[in-house]
Amino acid sequence: MVQDARTLQARGKDMPFNYNVGNIQQDPPPVKEHFHESIFLNPIAGQITTGFLGPKPKWTFCSGNSALPPTPGAEPQSQPVHADADFAHPSHPFALVVNVPLIKFTPENGSTECWLGTHTGELSGLRVQEGEHGERASGRIKEHLLAQRRQVRGPSQPVIEKGSIVIRDLRLWHAGMPNTTEDVRVMLAMIHFAPWYRNPMKLELADELKPIIEQQSDLQIPVDWVTKEEAQKRYLNRGFGNSYDFGQAA
Repeated sequence: MVQDARTLQARGKDMPFNYNVGNIQQDPPPVKEHFHESIFLNPIAGQITTGFLGPKPKWTFCSGNSALPPTPGAEPQSQPVHADADFAHPSHPFALVVNVPLIKFTPENGSTECWLGTHTGELSGLRVQEGEHGERASGRIKEHLLAQRRQVRGPSQPVIEKGSIVIRDLRLWHAGMPNTTEDVRVMLAMIHFAPWYRNPMKLELADELKPIIEQQSDLQIPVDWVTKEEAQKRYLNRGFGNSYDFGQAA
């Protein structure tokens, strides 16, 4: 994925960046060679998301977020504090993001800034956000609310070991932070939706993974199957984060 990140970075303004060009949306290779069940089908992560969302959550999103090292003449930037739920959504848990860092996360390489406790009550929902869904900078939290929340409980930027599992509510305020090191900071991102939630998305996987996916029973995993060759051609041509539709079908 480090090599892939450099490939995407070379596209300049055409890369799938999220808010700024130092932070990109990046899918992992959807082929058997790189599909580790201990990561993508981790049983502990599945137990946690099942406990929150109900039996057999739906896994319909598999991507990643990479913080790129600074380029000559470009000052590293933070993302605006935002929520990924930039659409009309329930006021109770309906989606959990399972993040797996593929490198040790530190404040120096852009460990994600998290605003704990902001996924519920008056801090959640469209009323606290700016921007329309689909805009590159949608979901931004209003500045005066950030200032108010900072007085109660400010953000944290944790150190997280490589290969750990971090699970957060999709509604939580957070922000990608600058990577000031020389290493690409890669983080996988999988979303488990509640079994009752009508999100129509599907994963796109190489058909060589079909036996692995079909033998598991903990998750619902809707898939568009393609050949390995087609999967390898397509996985680096996805949209930026806010172009995905995490809402429910009518």
